[in-house]
Amino acid sequence: MRDAVIVDAVRTPVGKRGGSLSGIHAVDLSAHVLTALAERTGLDPATVDDVIWGTVSQVGEQSGVVGRFAALAAGWPESVPGVSVSRACGSSQQSVHFAAGLVTAGQYDIAVAGGVESMSRVPMGSARDVPGAGRAYGPLVLDRYFPGGQGTFDQGVGAELIAERYGFTRAQLDQHALDSHQRAARAVDEGRFAAQITPVTVTDGDGTVRIFDTDEGVRRGSTLEKLGGLKTPFKEDGVVSAGNSSQISDGAAALLITTGEIARRNGWDPIARVHTAVLAGADPVTMALGPAPATAKALKRSGLSIGDIGAFEINEAFAPVTLAWLKETGADYALMNPLGGAMAIGHPLGGSGARLMTTLVHHMRDNGIRYGLQAMCEAGGMANATILELL
Repeated sequence: MRDAVIVDAVRTPVGKRGGSLSGIHAVDLSAHVLTALAERTGLDPATVDDVIWGTVSQVGEQSGVVGRFAALAAGWPESVPGVSVSRACGSSQQSVHFAAGLVTAGQYDIAVAGGVESMSRVPMGSARDVPGAGRAYGPLVLDRYFPGGQGTFDQGVGAELIAERYGFTRAQLDQHALDSHQRAARAVDEGRFAAQITPVTVTDGDGTVRIFDTDEGVRRGSTLEKLGGLKTPFKEDGVVSAGNSSQISDGAAALLITTGEIARRNGWDPIARVHTAVLAGADPVTMALGPAPATAKALKRSGLSIGDIGAFEINEAFAPVTLAWLKETGADYALMNPLGGAMAIGHPLGGSGARLMTTLVHHMRDNGIRYGLQAMCEAGGMANATILELL
């Protein structure tokens, strides 16, 4: 029976909006990680059956088939196809699911899965803001959840609703954000990201050429008092602020996926195998509660318990999302996003699922962790969950 293994995983450092990566087209940024992945593994690009690429705002520079354009931009043979995937914030985690499933089924032998988002160049919501395009979800969906048109879907409002449902205070959310930044800063200082990051040569506005190799959203020296002074844009006297939400970011990541047998044939030593991959749906109004039922589904299907998992990467879209996931699962807070999450590192939408998985597999290998689990909330009330097993 065929399996699906991750041979290697690589990512760019994550750039802030308007920051170090803002001058690079999303296709070129994607090509950068494809090139790095091939160089690190000795991969012959001509053997790749598909480049499966997550991208959320598929408009403007990110329109068309980014996966295909990325392969061409990397100089890979024209025989290598590519595809763009959108499952909202979980797009590149879904890319991994597709790659693993098709490899296991025997439709592919070697696939590259990943994703990109340049939120500096293609702002969030750009695909919805095309004049005359209308609403993405249509009047029947709107009427189902907001009869008479009294409301609309909004992730920030949904995060406030989650905080209210679970009774989270502003101080709890801000402390979670502070923890995320402190964990990420410690990981940077200890070199925990060095093996997973491929540096990018960038040119600043003044013409200075430099090497960008460190996630630039990590803030040092913040305090609860500073975070507590930020406005709550989604609700007057609310608890969700920019400080306890994910950052708007630029970045890309890629993973090489094949079977264990083909890996051995190529002399590759895989990091992990894709043990279990599932999806779940949830209420699209609160929107971000999907990771908990997705986690429960993954554990049930795998036959594992929450105590069997040694590391969790749960996307920090908003602090209430990850704290609600902890409440529902009973997981150990210390094992969730141990190197910091999206509130500190950033959330380049279509690239985030692959970024989290890249961080997870390297953390598992570095620490001898047998099982790791990743889950992400997604617009529309969905979530991916993936369990990886260290090899």
